[in-house]
Amino acid sequence: MRRSPVWTVLLAVVVTLLSTVSARAATADPPRGPDGDAFYTPPSPLPEGADGDVVWWRPLPDSGSAKGYLVLYRSRSATDTPIAVSGRVLVPTAPWPGPGPRPIVSVASGTRGIGDRCAPSKFQPDYEKPLFVDAMLSRGWAVAITDYEGLGTPGLHTYIVGRSEGHTVIDAVRAATRLPAAGLAAGGPVAFSGYSQGGGGAAWAGELAPSYAPELHVAGITAGGTPADLTVVAKNLDGGVGFGFLLLSALGLDAAYPELDLPDYLNDRGRTLYATQQDACVDAVFGYAFGHIADYTTSNPLTTAKWQGRLAENELGARPPRAPIFLFHGSLDEIIPLSQAQTLRREYCAAGVDVTWGTYVGEHVTTLAFSAGDVVHYLADRFAGKPARSDC
Repeated sequence: MRRSPVWTVLLAVVVTLLSTVSARAATADPPRGPDGDAFYTPPSPLPEGADGDVVWWRPLPDSGSAKGYLVLYRSRSATDTPIAVSGRVLVPTAPWPGPGPRPIVSVASGTRGIGDRCAPSKFQPDYEKPLFVDAMLSRGWAVAITDYEGLGTPGLHTYIVGRSEGHTVIDAVRAATRLPAAGLAAGGPVAFSGYSQGGGGAAWAGELAPSYAPELHVAGITAGGTPADLTVVAKNLDGGVGFGFLLLSALGLDAAYPELDLPDYLNDRGRTLYATQQDACVDAVFGYAFGHIADYTTSNPLTTAKWQGRLAENELGARPPRAPIFLFHGSLDEIIPLSQAQTLRREYCAAGVDVTWGTYVGEHVTTLAFSAGDVVHYLADRFAGKPARSDC
């Protein structure tokens, strides 16, 4: 059937109008979100969009030297399901004096817990802020800090699950550049930085970035106290002072992979813990010091094929990052074994990664403090374009 000239013109007008509306929708500023805890509950269904798109945002109280924004943004779970994640974007008020766009550090937080009240954007004290976040801001860098999957937002926190953490750390950077109020440009140098749980998150972001976010210019990574091999870490924690972290890890893995069916392995004591500790924060961990898996189970889930398979999936080293990395660890770390971090170093070196290696005479907590200055100095050199020293 032939179309009349009038019909052709009308059709062209309609297409043009629809295209204009779509373009405006795509470039529209994300809305300000609701106040209070309602901010953390995303609209249902989750709006269509790309990984890292901002769902909504609101300003945080002004600190004087930096402006802050609470954001809800799109990311992906460990099994690649679209999710909404909360986090913060912090931007110095002073203009960036360097060439090119202002650098952005995506900070992967250390353990806060698994309950919504423990989300890094809510949890106090913010022990990483005075150690290195303030120093990063004083250098003029912007800082993005994810709350991870299920911390603050609906669902359970997938504690220590690598792919989930890596996605949320990467997408925090994307969200920072897609929030017009922050004034950050895409295409500038980016870094991932974290310690303990955050060391895992930063390293996973580094491993996933080449395929998940190839557009990012990752200048460097710092990862300390890193849980690189969860099987080795679990064996160390069973019966140790940090046994409570093993309990959180079991809950996190079960949240990410429902087929693991953790309750099926629990005795009465374990089922009580499972029912009552889904909102535990890090301060509750040491109440379980020197416990054993056998205290809470009828059989050890970590020895089963299902659990072993998921633990293997969450082992770092199989996808070496392309950016240089500063790996460091405490020589007396009683929580995360030094040996498995040394293994990760060897694997990265064998793959051709520029690894700067550091050890500190300290246990898990003190190493965080001892290393803070070196972390900031390392990133400053990477943002300045200096070649990384390789200790391979």
